[in-house]
Amino acid sequence: MMHNGNGTARAPRCGALLAGCAIALAAPNAPGASDEVARYPDKPIRIVVGFTAGSVVDVSARVVGQKMFERWKQQVVIDNRPSAGGIIAAQIVAGANPDGYTLLSVSASHAVAPAIYAKLPYDTVKDFAGITTTVNSPAVLVVNRAIGVKSVKELIALAKSKPGQLNFASAGMGSATHFSAELFKSMAGIEVVHVPYKGIPEALTDTMTGRVQYFLSPMAIALPFIKEGKVLALGVSPARRVSVLPDVPTIAEAGLPGYRWDTWFGLLAPAKTPRPLINKLNGEITRILNLPDVRERWTALGTEPIPSTPAGFDKLVASQIEVLTKLARAANIKAN
Repeated sequence: MMHNGNGTARAPRCGALLAGCAIALAAPNAPGASDEVARYPDKPIRIVVGFTAGSVVDVSARVVGQKMFERWKQQVVIDNRPSAGGIIAAQIVAGANPDGYTLLSVSASHAVAPAIYAKLPYDTVKDFAGITTTVNSPAVLVVNRAIGVKSVKELIALAKSKPGQLNFASAGMGSATHFSAELFKSMAGIEVVHVPYKGIPEALTDTMTGRVQYFLSPMAIALPFIKEGKVLALGVSPARRVSVLPDVPTIAEAGLPGYRWDTWFGLLAPAKTPRPLINKLNGEITRILNLPDVRERWTALGTEPIPSTPAGFDKLVASQIEVLTKLARAANIKAN
């Protein structure tokens, strides 16, 4: 079974995609390489997550990890390293041995970081190899019920009437939840205060308790609390409404024309991971994402499994960095 990386059971730190640390020294086509790929995995796999347990980037890793364990009979350790919007976790994996045993679960924040930070301890494109995207989760704008607003227009009007007095939550500086909210702030022309948290659950909890007034949360995490009436949903971030909240308008149609945000998640390995291992992992994770029970679990939360090719994921990351960098400059969004 899987164990959290904060526990005593921990995968070796040797790296990210082949059947032993020594194999990373061999060329992918070297004698015996195919045997090593066939035996992979023959020890525990570690998936590093840059956010707290309960976030979508964490849950998606756990769903995949559990199914990998069931198929391969090797432990999958989820190692949560919540800090700096996922940068610390990415740094760990960028420096790991490319042997198939250290992977990185990421969200769109992986492409946000180079758009807002002047310098990172790794190269977001060159230091990683895409395995596959996993799911796409719409964001939903939720507010604390006590503030008395019932629409996106009313939230914007309230913020304009009280400049600098409303707070919004995020899952950390540079996270996708931060960037989506900064984009909302910029497009709405409002002055509000950013309150970063270590993860999505903490940000959502403080929205419910009123420590912050609103939060652009991933749908999969916020949905149960919306249905229980603990927060009020004002709008969803995609271009069209989502089936699990059919009565909630898009943010664009509810008062902020042109607004759109899609949050994707995926798995990466260190850049020099041999291609045969990348392909083996891609095939297994694609199989998992297409399992009926996995698809049903995600779609019930308004989240769509979106397996891709390794090359497709690499292309997505590179293109998102370009788009988000332009957006960050236009909206003057930068890390402090």
